[in-house]
Formats: sequence, C-alpha cells, structure tokens
Amino acid sequence: MTRPLVITDCDEVLMHMVVPFAQWVDEEHGVIFRMEDTSFANALKRKECGTPLEAAEVWPLLDGFFRTEMGRQTPIPGALEAMAAIAEHADVVVLTNVGPDHQQTRADQLAALGLAAPVIGSRGGKGEPVRRLIDEREPSVAIFIDDLANHHKSVAAEAPQVWRLHMVGEPAIADKVAPARHAHARIDGWTAALEWILARLAENIPAPDPELV
Repeated sequence: MTRPLVITDCDEVLMHMVVPFAQWVDEEHGVIFRMEDTSFANALKRKECGTPLEAAEVWPLLDGFFRTEMGRQTPIPGALEAMAAIAEHADVVVLTNVGPDHQQTRADQLAALGLAAPVIGSRGGKGEPVRRLIDEREPSVAIFIDDLANHHKSVAAEAPQVWRLHMVGEPAIADKVAPARHAHARIDGWTAALEWILARLAENIPAPDPELV
C-alpha cells in the first residue's frame, strides 16, 4: 500500500461557483439563477418570461463560464489552508467535472492560489475515475469529497472502500441540498471537515463494507 489519498471536487468544495456563475448569466445572458430545489437546470430561468432553460442550453452556459470566467471564482473559506494541512498526510487529487477541455485552466487556477495538485477534468459519474485512481495508487486509505449526491452514489458503487464526505461549501445553496445518502458524513465548513478528514487519515483503515455493517 502507498500513501493515503484525498480526492476532492473543486466547485462548492474548494471554490465558490454558483454565486459568480449567477452574476455572470444575469449580466451577460439575461438568465436568473435561483436555487429552489436540488435541480441545477431548473434553477436557470429567463429573466424576461421566467421559463426554465432547456437541458440542452445548460452545458453551453457552464462551458462558457469555465472557458472565460474562472477568474470570478474565489476560494471557499478555509479550503486552501485545509488542503495544505491534508497534503502533509496524504496525496491530493482534484477531480472536477469541467471536462478535459478545461482541465489545464482549472489546474492553473488552483496553482495560482497555492494548490499545486494534479487535476482531472472528468465528465459524468465520478465512480469510475475514482476507482482508476485507487487501482493505480493503491492507497492505504482514501477519502472522496464532493457536493453532489449522485457522485457519492457513483463512488459507493465503484469504490466502496473509499470514505465519502458530502460538502456544500456555498452558504447560498447549502440549506437547499439534502445530505447525500451514500456519503459517510455531511459537513459544510472546512474547520470541522478538516478534523473529520484527518481523523480518517490517522485511523488509516478503508471505509467499512456496507454489506458487513
């Protein structure tokens, strides 16, 4: 076995995203972002008539934001300091669903803030890329951090030995997002999250098999 591994998402875990995204789509596209439930697509509505955007319209907006507007993003309080503390005990990989096209831009964004970790720009469920990382690195213990419940479900299916922390670091939406059923813990602030992560790293044991507990 090799060094412990922490695999973290970026948006709403390390960096604020929905707030600067909402400001941009309002200013540039006449679209209001108002999170009323857990559906990102339903939160996007045309200012002039209030109708939701079609699903096919959502990714082009996200793609445009990541292509030109990452500079609007700022760190979640405590996130970068927590990553520095974690890096003393584990390897850190950023697994973000910006896609391969924006992988290098995201790496540059984080490096400029002092986080020089490998970045994987994926698409879709994160279970498969997490399983690949586990197979490649064979860590003694691994932790996955993400704000979206579907990714915790995906990782639970593909790599159940990985500890899963559900974090929604953006206060504007945290109270609208229910705890992920397939996560081991839900913590939205980095002070408590760091304590939980360091405790898992100190224990240095895989997450329990759900069939045995």
